[in-house]
Amino acid sequence: MPPQDETRASNGITAGQGVADPHERRRAALLRSVPETDETTPLAAQLAEDARRRIKLQGTHFPKPRETRIFTIANQKGGVGKTTTTVNVAAALATGGLNVLVIDNDPQGNASTALGIEHQSGVPSIYDVIIDDVPLGEVLQPCESVPGLVAAPATIDLSGAEIELVSMVARENRLRNAIRDHVESRKAEGLEPYDYILIDCPPSLGLLTINAFVAAREVLIPIQCEYYALEGLTQLLKNIELIRGHLNTDLHVSTILLTMFDGRTNLAREVAEEVREHFPGETLEATIPRSVRISEAPSYGQTVLTYDPSSTGALAYREAAHEIAKRGAEANTENDGRVSQVAAQSQKEKS
Repeated sequence: MPPQDETRASNGITAGQGVADPHERRRAALLRSVPETDETTPLAAQLAEDARRRIKLQGTHFPKPRETRIFTIANQKGGVGKTTTTVNVAAALATGGLNVLVIDNDPQGNASTALGIEHQSGVPSIYDVIIDDVPLGEVLQPCESVPGLVAAPATIDLSGAEIELVSMVARENRLRNAIRDHVESRKAEGLEPYDYILIDCPPSLGLLTINAFVAAREVLIPIQCEYYALEGLTQLLKNIELIRGHLNTDLHVSTILLTMFDGRTNLAREVAEEVREHFPGETLEATIPRSVRISEAPSYGQTVLTYDPSSTGALAYREAAHEIAKRGAEANTENDGRVSQVAAQSQKEKS
């Protein structure tokens, strides 16, 4: 490959795009203008890396999936960034031009807090949907700071739902049925479908979490880059296989995201390497760093993308969301290729 083409390829720009698209040419020139740094100047290296991320992501529209992708964000260990990942990936996807629904299925209601959604006792919430069969559309609230993002809040009432669900018929399917009915209702009304539905659930395998697993097709597992985080992963995967075998055959772990990553420590790097070794296809290239900005944002009722959009944490979550969206589009392309091959083989046999 000629050196000029290599430069373009390294910036994610094909030769044709580099010639034809002035916006991409400008982006490539900006990327080349960022100075190279090394580990001897860690602060300068971080600033340069953030500049490159900002340039690559500026004005980027994420590819839409062919059909709604439903994720449950789960980890039985607490404190790994599960809710933080839910709200920030959702905000990043919406910022990329996609329609996103967040379902706060955790009685703590932290996702609702981070999105600035009202969730005090008495507010219509996901509790009413699961327990009283209220249509999901009637409890949704828009996230004012992020266009394209809506949420079903969780209130303190949800803390009693585990007990109330025990005696209900088809108790594991109540959230799935509510989502299905809402999606079909929107389609009948001619409304644009959701591109992504993200379900935040408690750090335990109770009936609320089982409902989330049954409702989803994909599982996103945030893994903290510390030793204890790996201990609970095996049990989580066993539980997902149980759900897959008995309640939801479509469920699979599609995405693993490394959170609270500190590249200065050997432990974080070793954990990251081990996770990538065991789950090479599922683990995202993007990692989420330890960040004060990410931690501060919920106290202001915001995601880090609205609280400090130029921060390292915000850029990392946008990168992760872009990678998730690209993987979905690539999977569709691969499926189309398989379908075409099967059709061609079938036609050949008929001939």
